[in-house]
Amino acid sequence: MTNRRTFLAGGLAVAGGAAVLASARSVAGSGPTIKVGSKQFTESWIMGELYAQLLTAQGFHVVLKSNIGSSTIIDRAIVSGEIDLYPDYTGVILQSIALAEKLPPTAEGTWAEAKRFEETRGLTLLEKTPFQNRNAVAVRRADAERHGLRTIADLAKLGDVQYAEYPDNITGPFGYEALVKSYKLPRLKVRPLNIGLQYPALESGRVQAADVFTTDPQLRRYDFTILEDDLHIFGFQNVAPVVRLPILRQYGARVSGPLNRVNALLTEPAMQALNEAVAILRLSPAEVARRFLRANRLI
Repeated sequence: MTNRRTFLAGGLAVAGGAAVLASARSVAGSGPTIKVGSKQFTESWIMGELYAQLLTAQGFHVVLKSNIGSSTIIDRAIVSGEIDLYPDYTGVILQSIALAEKLPPTAEGTWAEAKRFEETRGLTLLEKTPFQNRNAVAVRRADAERHGLRTIADLAKLGDVQYAEYPDNITGPFGYEALVKSYKLPRLKVRPLNIGLQYPALESGRVQAADVFTTDPQLRRYDFTILEDDLHIFGFQNVAPVVRLPILRQYGARVSGPLNRVNALLTEPAMQALNEAVAILRLSPAEVARRFLRANRLI
């Protein structure tokens, strides 16, 4: 399975290196050391900074290890003790790490099953975010209103449809072929486009529907409608901190409290805005995290 969160914000993410712990810096603090990790893309960098700055405010000496790599690479890092916690997606944990063949039918069930899995390995999950970063099908709002498009199945009302899909996701459980089969859309014709190019193509009418990611900042800039995935073929991808159980047992609410509080604030609009600030406005993840935490009086 392609890890959909390898790319974000129009393909502006940096590819992770092969080695674990691609970059590390000490955030601040003189108390006990906690090592925070993040994956190799914008959204994960921001969340790693949020966690690191919150824990620093709790008096920990935080070492932030950013850009570690893919799900499997960062999982090896936490299992080996190279890091103590990092943000991950509940569905990705089940799909890429647990290798589950079938996902639960709800967001809450996906989080609970991922948590149970992690606790068999000396890890656990804290509370999940309201936002999810998952694939979705977008259409122009004008087309949705004109043709009564509410769910993905409603695309059948349009007849022949050009559908923008990034090349790595044409096949697989979340891709074009799965969409056609699950929703019985034989007149949905794929148009391969690299990530980011689907937005202007949809806006201009060169395609009538497109695969998007729900926290992409471009969704703030275009007048699109996200169609309901009532068959849940894209699964559930809330974010939760993965934490080593010894850390949680030792420090308890001093760690879990701040992370749960910030996660509760991370809605889809909030995450889109944070991603936009880094990927498009070119602010640093550290500065964006700092402004968000200060605005919400968390530091």
